[in-house]
Order: sequence, then C-alpha cells, then structure tokens
Amino acid sequence: MRALFLRLHVLDRVAVGLVAAGLLCVATGLLPTGSASEAMTRIAPLLAFLGTVIVLAELTSRAEVFDVIAARVARAGRGSYPLLFLLCVLFASVTTIALNLDTTAVLLTPVMLALASRVGIAPVPLAMTTVWLANTASLLLPVSNLTNLLAANRVALSPLGLAGRMWAPQLAALAVTMACLWLFFWRRGRRAVPAVDGSGLMADVALSGPGAARAADVRADTADRYVPPAVHRPADPVLFRACALACAGFLLAILVADVPLWMASGTAALVAVAAFTVRDRWAIRLSLVPWRLLVMVPGMFLVVETFDAHGLHHLLASAVGTGGGTLGLFRAAAVGGGLSNALNNLPVYLAGEAAVPVGNHDQLLALLVGTNAGPVITPWASLATLLWYERCHAYGVRVPVRRLMGTGAALAVCAVGAAVAALALTR
Repeated sequence: MRALFLRLHVLDRVAVGLVAAGLLCVATGLLPTGSASEAMTRIAPLLAFLGTVIVLAELTSRAEVFDVIAARVARAGRGSYPLLFLLCVLFASVTTIALNLDTTAVLLTPVMLALASRVGIAPVPLAMTTVWLANTASLLLPVSNLTNLLAANRVALSPLGLAGRMWAPQLAALAVTMACLWLFFWRRGRRAVPAVDGSGLMADVALSGPGAARAADVRADTADRYVPPAVHRPADPVLFRACALACAGFLLAILVADVPLWMASGTAALVAVAAFTVRDRWAIRLSLVPWRLLVMVPGMFLVVETFDAHGLHHLLASAVGTGGGTLGLFRAAAVGGGLSNALNNLPVYLAGEAAVPVGNHDQLLALLVGTNAGPVITPWASLATLLWYERCHAYGVRVPVRRLMGTGAALAVCAVGAAVAALALTR
C-alpha cells in the first residue's frame, strides 16, 4: 500500500492526504458532523461544476475546437512573437474579466497549449500566461471571481461600482503580470522548445496526445518571427460543430441567463457526450471524470473548516488587525495571499472576511487583492490553478513544481504589492 501511494503523482498524494485528514477530523469529533455536512452541502454545486466542465473540455478538445481557435490566434499574430504575446495576454485577460477565472482555466488552457504546437514554441510560456492571468486578471468585475461576488455584497457595490474602485489595482496587477511573463517565459531564449534528453523525451512538452508538438514545429528560438500556420480543419465537422455549440451555449448561459454554473456546464457536457455517443462512442470513458479534483476539494474544505472551528478566525483577526490605513491594507493583502497559497483562496477569503472590521471596506478590498492575485505559488492555491494543472496534466505538459513556485512567488509579491499600492493611492 505504501509503495502504491509513493508511485502516485504528487497532487494525487495531496488529494488522498487531504480527504483522509478531513474524514479523520470528522471521525474524531474535531470537526462537528453538522459543520461537515454544511460544508459539503455548500460545495456540492461546485463539485458538480468541476466534474461536468472538465468532461466538456476533454470532449471539446477531442473534437478539435481548441485547435481551430489556436490556429486562428496564431494567424492573427502574423508571425510576430511580441504581437502573439500581446494577443494571448489580451485573450486571457478579457476571458477572465468577462467570464470567470475558472472558465479561463478550463476552456482557454487547451487553446493555449494547442497554440504552442502551431507556432513552434514550448507550451510552458502559454500555459503560464493562462494560469497567471486567470488569477491576477480577476479583480475588476463581480463575475470575474466568486470572491468578488462576496466582497461586492459586503461593501454594497454594484458591478460598475466595484469596477470603479478596482480599475487601478487591476491595471497594476496586469502590468506586473505581463512583465513577469515576458521576463521568465516569453523573451528570446526562454520560449524555445526544450532539447531532447537522454531518454528521448522532451522536458515540459508532450510528444503524443492532444497537446502534442509536431516535429515540423520544433525549431530553434533565434528570432522574433514564426511561420503562421495554415487554417486548421477538424477531422469530424459534426463533432466539431456540436462541441463548439455546447461551449457557446455554456458561455451564453453564464453571461446572459441567470443559470447556476453547474447547471450550465452539466447541460453543455450532456450535449457533448450525446454527440460523441453517436459519432465516436469509444471516447466516452470513466477517465474523463477528474477524480483527483473531486477528492481533493472536499478534503480541503473539511480541513479548513476544522482549522476554523479551532481558532483560525481569531488568528486571522489578529494577523489582519483593525487598522484601515495603508499599513492595514498591506497586512490584509499579505495575510490573504500567504494563507491562500498554504490552504486555498476561497475558504481563506470566507474566513478573512469575517475577521475584517465591518466598516473597513478598503481593507476588505485589499484582502480580496491578496486572495485573487496572490494564489499563484502552489498548485492548490486557487480552484482555477487546480483546474489549469489538471488540463496541463491531461495534455502531457509538465510544469516543474519548483519552477512554478519560484516564479509564482516573485509574481505574487510584485503583483499584490503593486495592486494594493494602487488601491491605497486611489481611495
């Protein structure tokens, strides 16, 4: 049993450990049964959304919808890497702001990974563009992040009111994210496809599967130009149209209609499953379901609920403090960002919100900055990062955890610091 556990992926081990710890807390009485039941009831719609939206993404990828979009973005870049960089940043930012950071993580990640093979660069720069902007571009509107909805209700701000208060922090966070992306991943010499190692495999890039790099696309990173790809035509136009319409319907449902996320994603996933059942039934398999996430998220919430029942609230209240001045803003943001990377940003925001004095609206918004722009260090820091990691794993793209955490720490400190400074200067 121990040998089997050690052979698991590190995130599989984290998931098993979290759910085991959570169940142990309930079994020993550390977490009252009523609190555990309430937590599971609260996250049930979230689990339904997670399971169905990833099935939708998997089948949409197999139908080559993401390949078609990627080819169009690559052609729009006209062979210029700097222009492609700006297009990718704009694409990811607008998707996060207007739709939702989790939608960005699930639906945009496959587009970016498919784009890498179209322009002949390593997939990691494009993958990091998606996950970083899914987090740091989620400050502006209530729909951008679930934590924003909670904060807007607390400070009684309309969507335009929240945007009016957060436009400067959002611009500051985006500017820092762009600088870090270019410095760490996109500049010449950093975006090259890694060399083949002694085992015959490339580091960080898949040689087979939906995100595979084609041999013709692997070229030296010697200039700021690439050859725009030809128009991509899907192998099965019927499956392509069915899955494209399912995704479009999902996006319209969450944008226009007052439909719960899990219901919109579930309906879209059913459309995709029905289409594949008719056209390619062998693609329908149990491995489409994201078992790791469906185990990890309940375990995470049970553990955090246990911490909250045994002093987390008092610890947060002491760490955040009651000062609404500039120092109080930076303290709240630092606590939110730090604990989000240790635990997860959603339960940390919920606990931190209760710790911030009712009248300290700017301090609450600073906590929001920390829990939105700060969770870019650990893979479990935000749900969007977990979803992104799952998509990368499905595509065979390996982002070394040490590299993810090192560059993410630099981004978190700089982006959160810049955004809070902008918040303080514009109040």
